[in-house]
Amino acid sequence: MTILGLHHITLVCGNAQRTVDFYSEVLGLRLIKQTVNFDAPDTYHLYFGDEIGSPGTAVTFFEWPDAPQGRTGLGGTHHFALTVETYDGLLKWKRRLTDLGLRVSGPLDRHYFTSLYFRDPDGAIVEIATRGPGMAIDEDPDKLGMAHRPPPPELTLHNRDQARIAALTWPEPVPVITADMHLQHGIHHISVIGADIQRTDAFYSELLGMQRVKMTSNFDDPASAHWYWGVDGGRPGTLVTYFERPGDRPAVIGRGLTHHFALAVADDEAQLEWRERLIRAGLAVTPVRDRVYFRSIYTRDPDGHIVEIATVGPGFTVDEEPSALGTALKLPPWLEEHRRFIERGLTPLKAPAWSTPVEAEP
Repeated sequence: MTILGLHHITLVCGNAQRTVDFYSEVLGLRLIKQTVNFDAPDTYHLYFGDEIGSPGTAVTFFEWPDAPQGRTGLGGTHHFALTVETYDGLLKWKRRLTDLGLRVSGPLDRHYFTSLYFRDPDGAIVEIATRGPGMAIDEDPDKLGMAHRPPPPELTLHNRDQARIAALTWPEPVPVITADMHLQHGIHHISVIGADIQRTDAFYSELLGMQRVKMTSNFDDPASAHWYWGVDGGRPGTLVTYFERPGDRPAVIGRGLTHHFALAVADDEAQLEWRERLIRAGLAVTPVRDRVYFRSIYTRDPDGHIVEIATVGPGFTVDEEPSALGTALKLPPWLEEHRRFIERGLTPLKAPAWSTPVEAEP
């Protein structure tokens, strides 16, 4: 009965095709499932990820065309990060995205990884972060998260050489996504805003049993706390981080903001054990919901953000062959009788063909 890491993150978008074009054509993620929101089947629910949508790689979207713009704040996600393997790959992303007309910040040295930041078409902040050097750069592996580690002064907002950072990019155009820059490694971390870091620590460390791997400060606001929780010493793909901002306004769910994120558990038995544990702790928890590709329960963190606990299986190939993932609208069995009505309400999507990343030139 352990949390295995991140399972997926779900955001709100305003236009499904625009989201497909951006996450597939620009960022190179695979559209692995076209389906509908099982709780509101008149709208799309799109899943992107690696070749088969492995847990920890899935970035999903509810299409809410009439939703207002979301607003970050207490109880909401600030941004999510995708993993790139190398620093060269990161620089290639900066060149590719800048050439496509996106405004890109970085690369910024976050001590534990190096990051770029930009926004998707709905305004969601997307980070691309290197896998290393990792959480053990300033602490012994067996003492991670046990002492406050302030950011190195030269890496904080007011001490950076901004002109040097702005000039860092790949020297040549990057028309295709090469293997060393591919984002198939999935989510690196998710960053949320909370009001009381000690209360949040009790939720993740004491209740959910995740490892607190870093107590540091926000590199862009060194007077505020930024703590990390994860699995396996803070392995990318397992990390949840919180900014402590007690004076922020509450988040407003809408376009460009996260609706919820999910943590992975091994199977149905583990999920039921987690449900009982959360209930005994006094939290409101939903019954188990069948999401076809996994089963889910939902609760909320101390600031009200929706946290899902999802099984790793049965997976996205349960109703499509791996080679056909994402190419057709799939509905759960209980909605098939309404397919014609549902399809009439959705704008058909043009799903891009999937291809494996090309090798980088030596």
